Amino acid sequence: MLKTFLIIINLHIFVYAAQIVLVVAQNTDTSKAILQRYENNQKVGNPIDVNIGKNGLAHGLGISSFKINNKESDKIEGDKKAPIGVFKLHYLFGYEKKDKNYNMNYIQVDEKYTCIDDAQSIYYNSVLNFVDKDAKSFEYMKRDDDQYKLGIVVGHNDIKKPNAGSCIFIHVQKAVDAPTAGCTSMSYEDLKELVSWLDSKKDPILIQVAKKHLNQVKKQYPNLEL
Repeated sequence: MLKTFLIIINLHIFVYAAQIVLVVAQNTDTSKAILQRYENNQKVGNPIDVNIGKNGLAHGLGISSFKINNKESDKIEGDKKAPIGVFKLHYLFGYEKKDKNYNMNYIQVDEKYTCIDDAQSIYYNSVLNFVDKDAKSFEYMKRDDDQYKLGIVVGHNDIKKPNAGSCIFIHVQKAVDAPTAGCTSMSYEDLKELVSWLDSKKDPILIQVAKKHLNQVKKQYPNLEL
């Protein structure tokens, strides 16, 4: 069984993962990107067109960062930007019962499940199986549309730093070319293929960047077939 481990090399944090989901946008202002899967550093399957934040990208809190200089913005709550960085993919969720082909933990959400985006809440950036009446802001995980019919919880801001951004998922797109509030979205068919490929034993991670950060990605992952 593969285990995630950290190696500090030249002040960079390298995270080994047998499965990598790489999302690359042309720049930090666009709401479109391309997703490519990798297994053991080799490309798997075809590229997928995805939607990211309405206002583009900002640096998130994950396992590793690719910030080039201090002029690049950090993600904050409500900025409608998707996070840049390296993030664990924690588990799957959806409206239906777990598919037998899924090899990651899966939560079937219903009307009582919520994700808290109130930065002052003790449950900030947490998915709960109840409604916290003290939270000033949250979203239901079982929606009136299909956007959360299937999704992946992204390990952004796992330390739950207030106002650093919350409730980041990979989920079903609202419509073709429809930007998100900070998540990464795609068609249901593409997402179904992605989650069926993911395997928790292979320590899957998300690397999400703008094209200008690919040099840093290559430094941290020199064997990745970019």
